[in-house]
Amino acid sequence: MKSTIKIGLVLMVLCTAGLAYGAKASDMERLGKMMFMDKNFSRNATQSCNTCHDKRMAFVDPANVLDPENSVVSLGDDGISTGDRNSPTAAYCGYSPNLYWDEAKGSYIGGMFWDGRATGWTLNDPLAEQAQGPPLNPVEMNMPSKEAVIDVIRNARYVGLFYKVFGSDALDDVDRAYDYFGLALAAYERSSMVQKFSSRFDAGDLNGQEQNGFRLFKAKCSKCHSADPGPDGTPPLFTDYSYHNIGLPANPLLSDKGTDLGLGGFLEKDYNSDSPIIGDPNYADQYGKFKVPSLRNVAITPPYGHNGYFSDLRDVVSFHNSRDIGNWPTPEVSDNLDAEVGNMGLNGQEVDDIVAFLKTLTDNCGRMKR
Repeated sequence: MKSTIKIGLVLMVLCTAGLAYGAKASDMERLGKMMFMDKNFSRNATQSCNTCHDKRMAFVDPANVLDPENSVVSLGDDGISTGDRNSPTAAYCGYSPNLYWDEAKGSYIGGMFWDGRATGWTLNDPLAEQAQGPPLNPVEMNMPSKEAVIDVIRNARYVGLFYKVFGSDALDDVDRAYDYFGLALAAYERSSMVQKFSSRFDAGDLNGQEQNGFRLFKAKCSKCHSADPGPDGTPPLFTDYSYHNIGLPANPLLSDKGTDLGLGGFLEKDYNSDSPIIGDPNYADQYGKFKVPSLRNVAITPPYGHNGYFSDLRDVVSFHNSRDIGNWPTPEVSDNLDAEVGNMGLNGQEVDDIVAFLKTLTDNCGRMKR
């Protein structure tokens, strides 16, 4: 535990020292950053987006990074309420497409949140729709209404920049202004201030063990954590944005939260609502499936999985390798288990090599020397 805390504190110092913008930020990106840091978007003015997605900690919750064995979800604005899922990184999320069904993969693709409920179908931008969620969530930032959020902007020091970006009537209509709010936050999260692509992997600086780990990774892991560049030449994001049930055990720290059905739970709730966004009668086929995360900065962003079950990166790789043949607890949801996971045939050294490779995906912000 003490070593974890020490590493976390070092990362905070290194990341704070490496916050140069790089390319000049646009007005919209600068606006998004200012709103990302503004605690007034929470009911008691105790939380900003940065609280749970800290720029010093690769955009995850510092409390979880510093104690991943005992802290796996984030506290709400009231200091008491907690969510039911681990806060994923806010970095490298902007490439996710709108949620859709891919017949070839046999999977839903895209959307945001672990369960895909920010579909992108309203704003044509799932990241912007995700950004709209936390301020109104009663166990997160707990603002009473969209109007309350827009009032914060009306009284903020950056209101002039908001008008400059979106027009002199930008705050006249609350719903439209709230859409602008989400779009500006998404612009910041897509900027070079957040998406740095500055790892040793990006620089081609891999030693022999790491190169072997990359070879094994491509053979064993890249079907879901794609190692291919994006269609526009973007460096690999190490996700295909699909949804899978890898058989993650229930986290005893979240025993009061109930069984999490993931994408299937969202589809079920939506299909049975009065005005469903998506009509999928086969929602049970998606029970237990969660979105495949990007692996960039994975070595410095514990805990792992939607429920934070794993605090150690090697344990995650070992679980993928031996879920069906090792002495692992039963899955939280036993339906729809991914057959690609569970018996990958890796020996201990090969597991270590893959872990060594994954550590090369850490951006310069927070990079530890070998």
